[in-house]
Amino acid sequence: MSSSEKGSIKDSKSSTKDVKEHGPEVVRSVDSDAASNGGGVDLAWKFLEQHRDNANDTGEYVDLAALRRRIDFRIVPLMFLCYTLQFLDKVILNYANVMGLQKDLNMGGNDFSNTATFLFVALLCFEIPNIWFLQAVPAAKWLGLNVILWGTATACGAAATNYQTLLVSRIFLGIFEATIAPSLMIISSMWYTKSESAPRFSFWYLGLGLGQIIGGLVSFGFQHMGPDARLSGWRTMFLTLGLVTVVVGSCVIIFLPDTPMQAKWMSDNEKVALLKHVSVNQTGVENRKFRGKEILEALTDPQVYLLLLAVILLSVSSGVVTTYSATLIRNLPGYDSKKAALMNTPSGVVSIFFTLLVGWGIRFQSHRWAWIIICILPAIVGGGLMSFLPKDNTNGILAGIYLVNAVVAPLAIFYNWTVANIAGATKRAFAAAIISGSFSLGNIIGPQTFQARDAPDYRPAKLAVMGTQAGCALVTFVLFLYYVWQNKKRNNRADNENEDAFMSPEVWTRMTDKENKGFRYSY
Repeated sequence: MSSSEKGSIKDSKSSTKDVKEHGPEVVRSVDSDAASNGGGVDLAWKFLEQHRDNANDTGEYVDLAALRRRIDFRIVPLMFLCYTLQFLDKVILNYANVMGLQKDLNMGGNDFSNTATFLFVALLCFEIPNIWFLQAVPAAKWLGLNVILWGTATACGAAATNYQTLLVSRIFLGIFEATIAPSLMIISSMWYTKSESAPRFSFWYLGLGLGQIIGGLVSFGFQHMGPDARLSGWRTMFLTLGLVTVVVGSCVIIFLPDTPMQAKWMSDNEKVALLKHVSVNQTGVENRKFRGKEILEALTDPQVYLLLLAVILLSVSSGVVTTYSATLIRNLPGYDSKKAALMNTPSGVVSIFFTLLVGWGIRFQSHRWAWIIICILPAIVGGGLMSFLPKDNTNGILAGIYLVNAVVAPLAIFYNWTVANIAGATKRAFAAAIISGSFSLGNIIGPQTFQARDAPDYRPAKLAVMGTQAGCALVTFVLFLYYVWQNKKRNNRADNENEDAFMSPEVWTRMTDKENKGFRYSY
């Protein structure tokens, strides 16, 4: 366990023991430090300065465990609902495919694959302007607005009359969903220390597994609509889920605070105690000043490229699971569209199991790299079962399809890794956006491995699952070695005695992980 991880799981008294040691003298030194590095101070530090008496005298009396439970209750369910719906609104195309969508819209050839692909192309392209919005606009408000807009785009998909109109609705869905992962990453990192955030990332990421389960059940239910219905089953499904998404987006705007400092349900003492507690992250909470040099630093940072490559490789399989799992099951002997939708629901159970496993495993044992590889191994086995078993071995192939879903869990770890190890508000927003974008790139590649000429077995796509997962495991191990090497270099320095002081300059002056030599990488 790295030193930063150890610091993040101290009890409330030990995590605030430096309050009186680093009082007004250190506080006054922050502004000059900030001016010298050109970055400005974090808004959390400004709040602490305004409540200096609370910071020096009363913060230690707050029960952080009870406060953490209240935060969990207030913000994690909303993030969970957002992630569930963003996955569900994507994956319903998978289920609509077995409900007659292609026939109703006269789609042929690779039209369906292209529809799935261009959603992620739009998502990838909009990650670029999203970097600026993530800093310029309050995170929760920006998230809520986009949830409402993508719900509207999903509902509009019900009105599609041909391939082109469906494609337009899916492109707008991709544009508005671009912010979901970066926003949730940044919001989560405001409220929790590095080790505390891992299970919370996993919890809202459970929305993906739940979306697989709900998607199968919803599709199964809507397929029982009679032929006399005014809207076909898949159209009604698009409309219903779109409207539910709009309602959830409205709740996010109303109930989710943009920062801990703006939470009306916390007292000033509680806010001070929380900010002191999360200061061990040394990544800050909120700073609206855009620093172009941080983007240049990110572009020369090896960890960014390793994270980028790992997520691309991981997401090729995720794209296969998201778009074609129901289709693969339907092509098995003895399966029709209704049974395929129903039998796809265990995929969600597998996703949920591995997501919970790695979330709580990291909370208590750290070693993110090892938990990622633990999830990748069964996915490789699943890819092998899908690829090499004879078609009449239905149970074995079905087991393979389910096992591939283990690969879903590591994405939450990579998201958590990104915000845990990249400091500097602009650099972190940039990294969160491009890591989310790399997920989109993998999902662009994944569906394109399914070509009409390879139907119904789609063997090249199944082999791609195995190869990309093995590559992801290798890159993850290289990333682990890089972090060990970086920490070893920094541990040789003798000036890091007070690196976890909650009001020390390096914590709140918006230094990047490269600029702050007291920063330690979690692995």
